[in-house]
Amino acid sequence: MDEPDVAQWAAGLDRVLGVRPEPVQLFLEAFTHPSFSHEQPEPRPAHNQRLEFLGDAVVGLVVASELFQRHPDRSEGELTRRRAAVVNTRALAEAARRMGLNAWLRLGKGEELAGGRERDSNLSALYEAVAGAVFSVAGFDAAREFVLRGLKDRLDSFAQASPDLAAGFDAKTRLQEYLQALEKVAPEYRVVEVSGPDHARTFTVAVSWRGRELAVGKGASKKAAEQDAALRALNLLAQEASDGGPRAPGD
Repeated sequence: MDEPDVAQWAAGLDRVLGVRPEPVQLFLEAFTHPSFSHEQPEPRPAHNQRLEFLGDAVVGLVVASELFQRHPDRSEGELTRRRAAVVNTRALAEAARRMGLNAWLRLGKGEELAGGRERDSNLSALYEAVAGAVFSVAGFDAAREFVLRGLKDRLDSFAQASPDLAAGFDAKTRLQEYLQALEKVAPEYRVVEVSGPDHARTFTVAVSWRGRELAVGKGASKKAAEQDAALRALNLLAQEASDGGPRAPGD
């Protein structure tokens, strides 16, 4: 890319990253999918797999540190399960979407046409590669800020979840099983709001049961928002169970 093209590509990226995207070649590498590189003539531009390797370690360390500080009473095994629930392909892809990183992703034509800009595996790799680039140029504190900007909501959602729930992290299934064990009525999900630009949408979803709204969740997709709402509902119901059982509608 020549200088005008680079400047146009990088416009606004500093606000998303929290640091200036310099050296620009390093950040171009972080945002370059292998499919883009493979379609270019020699010498081909570097793609983001090396930075993904570094970013995987950075993201893992940030999340492990957060969990270690937030849960001083949890065992090593429980912390490991919680980390697996926070750091997985779907969660990292959701973080990348929420932050709008896919707007700067460089894809090959075939991958673009195949929907690669929304593919979880591509966005997860992108999130890790960018974390690696931020760490390389600005150090751990800046990388931690970047990582938590994408994953803080997920860490907060799991803050009160049981270790067993965190290990499974399919909150919708758990909620349905729990409620239908009480009464053969499935929970209902309703989209309350869709906000943000096309490349960084935020969905707000409410979950109700027997006419009672249990919780409201948010996410970068309808599915993610439903999972967040279900997890918050499970946390509420767990608290109510300890106080004597779920409330009936209208109580």
